[in-house]
Amino acid sequence: MARALITMPKTARKGEIIDIRALIAHPMETGYRPGADGRILPRNIIVHFSCRYGDIEVFSADLYPAIAANPYIAFHTVATESAVLSFRWEGDNGFDQTERMELTVNG
Repeated sequence: MARALITMPKTARKGEIIDIRALIAHPMETGYRPGADGRILPRNIIVHFSCRYGDIEVFSADLYPAIAANPYIAFHTVATESAVLSFRWEGDNGFDQTERMELTVNG
């Protein structure tokens, strides 16, 4: 399992815009670089990221071989109700990781 870091507020006022930052440590490999034996190392990248706020997808991105190792993604959404935000990274070789964080909305 890769190490994910998510930064977002734990509480917000209803209607407030909240900033969300997500970073995942993942052993990225473009599929173009030769290894020590001269053979091309197989591609191993994260290809998709999404965030669901309760049952609604509020952000998603398709990622390509030029993405940096340990991709950092920042976006914002509006706090509408208390719910769990689910962050999902999908990648090559069956990589699939989901992290969850709770947001409590006041007012």
